[in-house]
Amino acid sequence: MIRLTEEGKKFFGTIAAAMAIVIAIIAITSFSKGSEKQKPPKQVDLNNVLTNEMSDTSSLEKLDKAILNYMAEWNLQGTSLAIMRNDSLVYAKGYGWADKAKDQKMGPGNILRVASVSKLITAAGIMLLQERGMLDLSGKVFGDEGILNDSTFTQAIKDKNCLKITVEDLLRHKGGFNGRYGDPMFSTRTIMLQNHLSTPPDHETLVKIVLKRPLGFVPGTSQYYSNFGYLLLSMIIEKVSGMDYERFIQDNILLPAGCTDMHIGNNYYADKYKNESRYYMQSNDEKVDEYNNSGKRVERCYGGNDIRALAGAGAWVTSAPELAKFVAAIDGRDEFPDVLSPESVKAMTEYFDEETYSLGWNDTNPEIGWTRTGTLSGTSALIKYFPDGECWILISNTSTWKGPTQTKYTSTLFSNLRSRFSDIIPHRNFFYEEEPEDIDTKDKGKDKKKNKDNEED
Repeated sequence: MIRLTEEGKKFFGTIAAAMAIVIAIIAITSFSKGSEKQKPPKQVDLNNVLTNEMSDTSSLEKLDKAILNYMAEWNLQGTSLAIMRNDSLVYAKGYGWADKAKDQKMGPGNILRVASVSKLITAAGIMLLQERGMLDLSGKVFGDEGILNDSTFTQAIKDKNCLKITVEDLLRHKGGFNGRYGDPMFSTRTIMLQNHLSTPPDHETLVKIVLKRPLGFVPGTSQYYSNFGYLLLSMIIEKVSGMDYERFIQDNILLPAGCTDMHIGNNYYADKYKNESRYYMQSNDEKVDEYNNSGKRVERCYGGNDIRALAGAGAWVTSAPELAKFVAAIDGRDEFPDVLSPESVKAMTEYFDEETYSLGWNDTNPEIGWTRTGTLSGTSALIKYFPDGECWILISNTSTWKGPTQTKYTSTLFSNLRSRFSDIIPHRNFFYEEEPEDIDTKDKGKDKKKNKDNEED
């Protein structure tokens, strides 16, 4: 048996302590490295990072040609396409002109008006407020117990059925507002003349004017597509949150989803955002009277209607890639973090029948996918979310004589392109920063392929 001297014991004790420290450092370092690996990848600023070249792939040249042929067929100056698969952005590209006069080509970072696609954004804001216990979809909109219970509104009501309108009625276009007097969101000149107004009505004034009219049907018993109903939802968001509608949506829905460049649009070319596309009419489209009764004749897409006043009914501008990211944040999939609860996503996408509008979506038939359309002078937009997890988005910057039905032709285009190209779109995700070897646009990656479009804005 070996006996250690006191000096020996001290020496080995020192060695043991040093080894313990080394082991602890290794363990901490290993844990730290493991933790780093668990951190989610960093999202990129899509509109400032993405380029057309990033989606250039030789095997998809025929896809590009098909888009260009579609544009030529309908005389579209520019379009932006985004394709998402299982919450991964796999393709993002602009075609044609963002601003022909300035020789600016369309790219994935250009933002465009998306018209009634805005309603999907508004619906998400309403669902978030319900999650927070700040409103209920069954809650009344008007009257002493309603959300918009201002005395000026209550006193303006002539049809007592208005007191029956619920938040869900507005979301599903069942509020009772029909087209008997025209769409109040697109009848500004007439409303000004009828009510002897020298300036366009603000939202409060417009609501009081509409509430003096009889409803077209008892709320909840029928449906009629209503832009005015989504203006009311925008005002409900402001009333309940105590914030400006745009700011609330940006701070609570869009920024948490990673969408940094989505805004309420403006009326005129001079006021467009720096990276916003120009809008075009067909060459034979005549000028119209300016919406504010100025006496001027203007291009329909720049002053024919008060775009900004549409608010949550149709005023948002966004790029196709950021719109895809927003959809990823409200689709209930695990690959990209949602900004809404599973219960809210389920409620928004619940399908009843082809005659019933979903919440924010046009329809959510599980057999054919989810659809959201939008049309305004100078733009057409379509989101098509397919049952296999693939989502196609196309936004154009040009009016066609087909108007709101243009999206039907876009939907047919999507079906054709999916059957031809889904299998050969490379596996990648432009939402996040990736290692160089993970980004491959040269055909190395292959992945498995896994109507209520007639609204009038």
